[in-house]
Amino acid sequence: MACSLTIGIVGLPNVGKSTLFNALTRKSVPAENYPFCTIDPSVGVVAVPDGRLWKLSEFSKSAKTVPAAVEFVDIAGLVKGASEGEGLGNQFLSNIRETDAIAQVVRIFEDDNIIHVDAKINPLKDIEVINLELILSDLQTVNKRRLSLGKEVKAGKKEAIVEMGLVEKIIAALEAGKLASTITPNEFEAPFLKLLCLITSKPFLYVLNKKAGAKNLDELNDERWNELMKFFNESKMTSEASSDGAISPTVASLTSDTKGKLAQSRGRNNNSYAIVDAGIEQELKDLDEADKKEMRTGLGAHDDGTDNLIKRGYDLLGLITYFTTGEDESRAWTIKNGWTAPEAGTAIHTDFKEKFVRAEIIEWDTLLNAGSYANARDKGLLRTEGKEYIVKDGDVIEFKI
Repeated sequence: MACSLTIGIVGLPNVGKSTLFNALTRKSVPAENYPFCTIDPSVGVVAVPDGRLWKLSEFSKSAKTVPAAVEFVDIAGLVKGASEGEGLGNQFLSNIRETDAIAQVVRIFEDDNIIHVDAKINPLKDIEVINLELILSDLQTVNKRRLSLGKEVKAGKKEAIVEMGLVEKIIAALEAGKLASTITPNEFEAPFLKLLCLITSKPFLYVLNKKAGAKNLDELNDERWNELMKFFNESKMTSEASSDGAISPTVASLTSDTKGKLAQSRGRNNNSYAIVDAGIEQELKDLDEADKKEMRTGLGAHDDGTDNLIKRGYDLLGLITYFTTGEDESRAWTIKNGWTAPEAGTAIHTDFKEKFVRAEIIEWDTLLNAGSYANARDKGLLRTEGKEYIVKDGDVIEFKI
């Protein structure tokens, strides 16, 4: 039972989406300097950086090393009016709906040579435009669902009544300018929320794209940067509070220029952001790690933005990694945080859940420090766990079936 690991890269035209995608995947897709150069979504599978795996592979002298992976989908730029079909919006929104999480690229640099669709740089405004279009798209979806549920509710069907209650709550939230992720369904409503496939119920990661040599808002102490940070800080506070808060402005008010207009277009998951210089990362994508580090420092970028982004995306989806290791192969396996050992075994083969007997488990660093499996066993460091064991990130597991 493989976990779904698809992150859609979205944003306005010319904010660096395809450049970022190229850097992430080493897969060449058009990234010319004009809107709508990306017509069909491009998909790339990206290895999750994890030094633990390579240490285990060296430890076991493995013939093969297989990292965990996240799938990124490069989706063409959205524009204001996308929910009504502007800029091929319906097609692009459909592509977003099929992903598991959203990486929203936001431009935070000024460069007169790179066109902005609004002819000015305002990251908060860009987020507002994208989130509003996603909200309006979801509003269309749930309104249609409400209409289709009407007859079943009148007939007294219990499931329809439960779903209608959820739909009404979501409509109220969306009309108030909130993302669907601000609604916490109860145990009966949760399955219906999943079936609705709403865009704004997905976890969000904002990718702040800067550019070496340009005027970067984070380096200028620019008021636009300060407002953006205020938005993220408020989002974090909102995520830690109850979803029952003060009455929000209507969707219509989101189009005004009043401060704080974005405060209601955030959800409980929308408190994550990562800073990346997509241009530098694309230039460095084919170099080895040593050359990358040297070149990155020379260009003024000290962090590996793409690695951080991939890790954040992995975390965003609520995923953890366990390992199997031996002479034939060392592999990182992706599972949902909180899975039991039998559930974790399904990442290898679906039969493992039914045939599970027990698992031998040791933390990855404990195994390395022991020097060998034999030493770990002699010292009593290997544990035998049963069906109720909750797998932890970094566990090395040998399943017994």
